[in-house]
Amino acid sequence: MITNHEKVALVTGANRGIGKEISLELCRKGYAVFMAARDLHKGLEAVREICEQGHEAIFLHMDVTDPVSVKNACGTFSQKADHLDVLINNAAVLEEADRHLSITQLNIESLDRTFKTNVVGPILVIQDFLQFLTKSPEGARIINMTSDLGSLTHMQDGYPAYSISKTGVNAVTRQFSAALIGKNIAVNCVNPGWVQTEMGGPSANRPVEKGAETVIWLATEAPLQETGKFWKDKREVPW
Repeated sequence: MITNHEKVALVTGANRGIGKEISLELCRKGYAVFMAARDLHKGLEAVREICEQGHEAIFLHMDVTDPVSVKNACGTFSQKADHLDVLINNAAVLEEADRHLSITQLNIESLDRTFKTNVVGPILVIQDFLQFLTKSPEGARIINMTSDLGSLTHMQDGYPAYSISKTGVNAVTRQFSAALIGKNIAVNCVNPGWVQTEMGGPSANRPVEKGAETVIWLATEAPLQETGKFWKDKREVPW
């Protein structure tokens, strides 16, 4: 059955943290939100919680590191929606528990796993769901979650796999933004700050609501002409 909502969004890594908060806030703004996650149980539980508040949330089983999984999720999506207005690439991993780990000690297998989720994943998702983004009646928005750790301007020695992967996300954003000029699709990336999530930890200085704020603004209010940029707190920041 095709959703009867005029506005449709897809959020990856939506079963917890910022992804779950973004999904809830988009639902509150009238979107039908497809919440994608690789953990079946946690994903279904997150969807149930949001649906119980009277919103339309739909679970998509998706492992962004697996091209077949992404294509299968795209097929499931096609049975429930005929267009996509907002795509949030939020799924990410941070394997480096020690922030002081140097690149001189970097485990290459960890780097490979991090890149598959944080960089290759968004590329696969955008490529497969682009067919639905181009059908958005008022223009579509792609938002990639990044980090200050991925900024070349501010980068230091620490969290090397994660930092380098987020620099890659920034490059992916610029590439897709340029490729989609004239297609009525804005592509941006957002640094949500240090957020109180399972990844950010309890000492982080921002609640999830603050971490989601700029993403929601780009998804629902910012002009489509704003594309190919790196944002924090609704302001463009240095790459």
